[in-house]
Amino acid sequence: MTSCGPVNCGSNAPILVTGATGLVGNNVVRLLVERGAAVRVLTRSASDGRPLEGLGVQIVVGDVLDEESLARAAESVSGVVHAAGCVLIGWHNAGLLDRVNHIGARNVARAARAAGARMVHVSTINTLGAGLRDRLADEQWVARPNVACQYVVSKRAGERAVEAEMEQGLDAVIVHPGLMFGPWDWKPSSSKMLLQVVRRFRPFSPSGGCAVGDVRDVAAAIVGALEVAPASRRYVLGGHNLTYLELWRMMAEVAGRRGPWCRCGPAIPYLLGQAGDLWGRLTGHEPDVNSAVVTLSRCFHYFSSARAERELGFRVRPAEETMADTWQWLREFGYA
Repeated sequence: MTSCGPVNCGSNAPILVTGATGLVGNNVVRLLVERGAAVRVLTRSASDGRPLEGLGVQIVVGDVLDEESLARAAESVSGVVHAAGCVLIGWHNAGLLDRVNHIGARNVARAARAAGARMVHVSTINTLGAGLRDRLADEQWVARPNVACQYVVSKRAGERAVEAEMEQGLDAVIVHPGLMFGPWDWKPSSSKMLLQVVRRFRPFSPSGGCAVGDVRDVAAAIVGALEVAPASRRYVLGGHNLTYLELWRMMAEVAGRRGPWCRCGPAIPYLLGQAGDLWGRLTGHEPDVNSAVVTLSRCFHYFSSARAERELGFRVRPAEETMADTWQWLREFGYA
């Protein structure tokens, strides 16, 4: 079936959101509900019920790897936001990452095409590459590709799967968020970084930098992509381009803690990354610090979001506001 084009979020036709208990998906669901949209979510039976409590959404129990449950979830929808994914940075877990980020994206794209629904596929700026400290990357230019760790490989494969369905008639838009913070991070995901910086003094920060955004602003842009974006368009949804030193000091400040003194030189992170790789090979359990993480943290993932600003009205609130709201939410819900 040929897809229907831009979505009217105020219509009676529901919008399906996958990954609705995750950081991005939960914020998208809350924004759609706030705007009066009919929302349907696909969630695994084992998922924590708190993220959807009181939202009044239609819940379909299933999985992105179960095509039958996806078909049920996508029936009669006008739009699909595919926010489900698995983030594990390293060299292990290739099978899990490929299943969720690649095969899952393919299955959702096929279900959206069969339903004649527009799809917004939530990818990551990591599939695009990195910029420079003095030159921003965008949808068309990067200074260098990212390290080919399993997460990046699987997310790129997911994008290619969506593109293959677009060639068959799927109306889809792909968005590339940066590092996001904000409320409703139930897992928590990126908020773990904030908690780690706050809980223990870290004298040194990584030497690179990243595009830091507010997940609420990203959610608004995703809804905008449903409503107004041209088909087959890509959008970087970045934010404030900050060094990790600036970011970690901001995190420490909102919690009243000491921030790092300075950026770390190359030797210590390199040794820690190699030690992490060795530990992973010996034990079969890859630690959070490994050579892939170290390599990514040395890059400057600085991006321009100018296209999204022009076409979707993407705006990013002050980073200090985002971090303060994130910390407040973590405290309110017992994470800190």
